Amino acid sequence: MDPALSDPLNSSAETASPSNGTTRPPSTPEGIALAYGSLLLMALLPIFFGALRSVRCAHGKNPADMPETITSRDAARFPIIASCTLLGLYLFFKIFSQEYINLLLSMYFFVLGILALSHTISPFMNKFFPANFPNRQYQLLFTQGSGETKEEIVNYEFDTKDLVCLGLSSIVGVWYLLRKHWIANNLFGLAFSLNGVELLHLSNVSTGCILLGGLFIYDVFWVFGTNVMVTVARSFEAPIKLVFPQDLLEKGLEADNFAMLGLGDIVIPGIFIALLLRFDISLKKNTYTYFYTSFAAYVFGLGLTIFIMHIFKHAQPALLYLVPACIGFPVLVALVKGEVTEMFSYEESNAKDPAAGTESKCAETVKETEKKEN
Repeated sequence: MDPALSDPLNSSAETASPSNGTTRPPSTPEGIALAYGSLLLMALLPIFFGALRSVRCAHGKNPADMPETITSRDAARFPIIASCTLLGLYLFFKIFSQEYINLLLSMYFFVLGILALSHTISPFMNKFFPANFPNRQYQLLFTQGSGETKEEIVNYEFDTKDLVCLGLSSIVGVWYLLRKHWIANNLFGLAFSLNGVELLHLSNVSTGCILLGGLFIYDVFWVFGTNVMVTVARSFEAPIKLVFPQDLLEKGLEADNFAMLGLGDIVIPGIFIALLLRFDISLKKNTYTYFYTSFAAYVFGLGLTIFIMHIFKHAQPALLYLVPACIGFPVLVALVKGEVTEMFSYEESNAKDPAAGTESKCAETVKETEKKEN
C-alpha cells in the first residue's frame, strides 16, 4: 500500500507547539493567513493532478503501473488497522527513545520519498529531455525458484530518464535527511499525496463512503477523545504531514512556528474525488460535474476546518468537516440530476485481475462474431 495512505496520521491541521519549552511570540495575522492559505493550496495540488493522472493510470497497459484497488472489505478494515498502528506508535514513543525511532523512520522515508518524488516528476521531466537524448531501457528482475516453479518477486522496467529523475530526487532526499528542512519535507509530502491519489483506486462509490465514514469516526475519536494523535503527530519526524511556517514573514526560510496538515486529510478525500472524475468520464457527457463539485466541497470542508480551529484554538479532526462535504455535495447534485442510481452502480474493474481481462476479451470476441453473422 502506498506509504502516504498506509500512514495512520491523517491528523487535522494544527499549530505545532515549540519543542524546547520556550514561548514564541504570537504570529501576525498576515503570517497565519499565509500559512493556512499555503496549506490549502498545497493540499489542492496533489488532489487535482493526482486525479487527472489516475485516469491515465486506470487505462494503462503496463501491468506494473496498474493501480491498487480498494475493496469494501479493505475499506471496512482500514480504520481498525490505522487505529492499531497509531496506538502502537504512541506506545513506542512513550517507551523507547524518540531520537532512535525517528532515526529509523527518517531512513525509511528517505528511500520511499526518493522513489515517490522520482515517480511524481518523471512526466514533467520528460518534456525537458532533448529528442536525441540517449535513453536506454533497463530491467530489474528478481525471481524465486527455477523451471516451472519460478516466481517473479520484482520485475521493474526503467530507462535512463528515470535514473536522471532518481538522481534529482536523491538530492532532495539528502537535503531532508541532513537538515529536515520544511521545504524538503513538503516536497516528499506532496509526492506521497499525489502518488496516493493516482495509484489508490476505490472500487465504487459505496466503498468510498465506507472508507470515509470509518475514518470520520477514527479521526474524531483520536483527536477529541484522546491526545494520542496530536502527540504522535508532533513526535513523528517524517514527511507524513505538510507544514508551513506562520512566522515566515519575520524569520524567512529559517522560520520554525509551523501549522501542519496530515497527508491522510489529502489522500483519503483525494481518492474519492478521483473516483468521481473517472465516473464523470464514464458518463461520456464531456462534463466533469461531480469532480468539480467534490473538489469545491473539499475546499469548503478544509476551509471550515481552518476557520473552526482558528476560532477555538484547538486541533480539529479535518475529516469531521471534509467527509460530509465530499460525500454530501456530489450526492446532492446526483439527486438533483436524477443520477443517484448511476453513481452508486458505477464499478471499476480490478485491472490486475486476469479474470477481468479474460472476460473483457471474451465479450469483445462475442461482439465481433455477432457482427460477422449479421
